[in-house]
Amino acid sequence: MFTTVQEIIRVKKRNRFVLVLGVLLGTTVSAQQVETTYKKRVLEATELETLFSFYSQDGPNAAVTGGEGTEQLTDATSTLVLRMPLNADDVLTVDAGISAYSSASSSNVNPYDGDGIADAFDASSGASRNDLLAYFSPSYTHSSDDRNRIWSAKAYVSAEYDYFSVGFGGSYTYLFNERNTELSLGGQVYLDSWNPQYPIELRGGFTGVVPGYDPDFTPFENENRNSFSLSLGFSQILSKRLQVSVVVDAVLQEGLLSTPFQRVYFGDIDDFIFDGFQLADDVERLPDTRFKLPIGLRLNYYLSDLAILRTYYRFYYDDWGILSHTANLEIPLKISDQFTLYPNYRFYSQTAADYFFAKDVAVSTADFYTSDFDLSDYTANQYGFGVRYSDIFTRSKFLIFGLKTVDLRFAYYDRSTDLDATIITLATTFIID
Repeated sequence: MFTTVQEIIRVKKRNRFVLVLGVLLGTTVSAQQVETTYKKRVLEATELETLFSFYSQDGPNAAVTGGEGTEQLTDATSTLVLRMPLNADDVLTVDAGISAYSSASSSNVNPYDGDGIADAFDASSGASRNDLLAYFSPSYTHSSDDRNRIWSAKAYVSAEYDYFSVGFGGSYTYLFNERNTELSLGGQVYLDSWNPQYPIELRGGFTGVVPGYDPDFTPFENENRNSFSLSLGFSQILSKRLQVSVVVDAVLQEGLLSTPFQRVYFGDIDDFIFDGFQLADDVERLPDTRFKLPIGLRLNYYLSDLAILRTYYRFYYDDWGILSHTANLEIPLKISDQFTLYPNYRFYSQTAADYFFAKDVAVSTADFYTSDFDLSDYTANQYGFGVRYSDIFTRSKFLIFGLKTVDLRFAYYDRSTDLDATIITLATTFIID
């Protein structure tokens, strides 16, 4: 599913950083055989992967303006991934990228810093409209001589205007039963810190300007957010055509889990309007701990030389009251030796968090509240299509770069809260001679 702009960008980076599922699904295919006189390298040559994505969304329920207002944003991301074989057993991967986004929603953290009239359904043209995120993530992987055991270690650092994150983790994968069975165990730690940007009216200076407006606002004392995750994976080849895998993740978050610039309007407090814009009664307040338990099941079935059936289901629980279900179907269609088509569909549904309230519904005496519709009750459908060009012999070359694959994908996302989004991604993989 798509989430708020901050989570979209962070999750998009971290999904590359969390490699347990990729190891689970890919190791059986890519693991190399050990020969008596020659040991096949895990990675034959240096590979360079480039990724560009463009994301656009719109909707009427911006959390920045208390659950009503424009959710329009665009995000452009460029990523480079360099995989280098250090020797026959070890691979060093360097993953780095940058995202630039423009958000009409975020611009209304201060709706008065632009040239137009302040309005929750229009973007301010001020500085808060744009932001930039950069990240860097190196990882190291070692495979045993028999290629049945794989260790990995990784690190992560990212920064944007109001958020800084560092992370580290590792995983271990064991293949047995003639490599028909895999077990994997992984762990991740993220240590993050906020530079809180509160709505402009809660920074002082509005009291006395608007008659009666004197919100009982207290800034957050704890500005850190820590996340700890443990993943357990199991994969089994059941037949020549069928493979099944299960991944269980346990995630604990603690610290500042609220977003400091997301407004809340109370039903038991009068509305205060200044220059056409409703001033905040408070910002969202959420518990300082959260436990998440997603469980994923994947079935891949080989239909023929021309098609593979890939199915995925995930059940999700957290102690904020959210239960969700995700179902995904993809059928790669091989139309030639070089070209494969990827039609896919995803369905998602979730219950509302215990602390979600629409605008003017929460009361000021409550301990926790949010008007972020990402925590509401909703369903969503995502329709996608992609095409891949593959050339394992890298016949197309430019200087020292041999073109191995090109992936072009498009997805359309439609949510029952009237949020819709599109994302286009272009990925290329080069072999460096």
